[in-house]
Amino acid sequence: MARARTDRPGAVTAADPGPWLIVGLGNPGAEYDLTRHNVGFEVVDTLAGRAGLALRRHKRGQSSAGQARLTGQPTVLAKPLTFMNNSGAAVAGLSSYYGVEPERIVVVHDDLDLPLGGLRLKRGGGDGGHNGLKSIRSSLGTGDFLRVRVGIGRPPGRMDPAAFVLRRFAAAERPEADLMVVDAADAVESVITEGLATAQNRFNR
Repeated sequence: MARARTDRPGAVTAADPGPWLIVGLGNPGAEYDLTRHNVGFEVVDTLAGRAGLALRRHKRGQSSAGQARLTGQPTVLAKPLTFMNNSGAAVAGLSSYYGVEPERIVVVHDDLDLPLGGLRLKRGGGDGGHNGLKSIRSSLGTGDFLRVRVGIGRPPGRMDPAAFVLRRFAAAERPEADLMVVDAADAVESVITEGLATAQNRFNR
């Protein structure tokens, strides 16, 4: 059951479950723009563009966020302004402010275990070594939120994965990455309008 909003007037009810919270993970700062670790930011930026929404610093100061109706659904789009390893603080703050339960939180993040262009949608599960997910799980007290896993491929040779995720896509990879970002944005819209099972049938690959 949805909880009452504690930081602003009004309450979430069964008839009005409140907004969806869509969070793209990444690192703030121009030096991280378009890196593999920031594909979650790219997906949220794509969704914001579709909604004609300009994200602004939230009053809690830990995210860039905004409210819109995404495919007819009330939605909060957000990008944490903390670094990846502390993403949970921003997500928990927005969840509390808007009264969003974990089942209506969708986290979009990069995934080393999927090839470039691969997508997987799921609810719950472990963090798979992803520090952003680990932080969110810790801050929310549960891992039972929705995830859109966006494939970025494995590092070549013996390259440190921590260094690989902070690299930009190669020029030859960028067209595939752009298509993947669009597909991931479509997948998010499918989740909130058609449900997880239908979205999984359409987009998991």
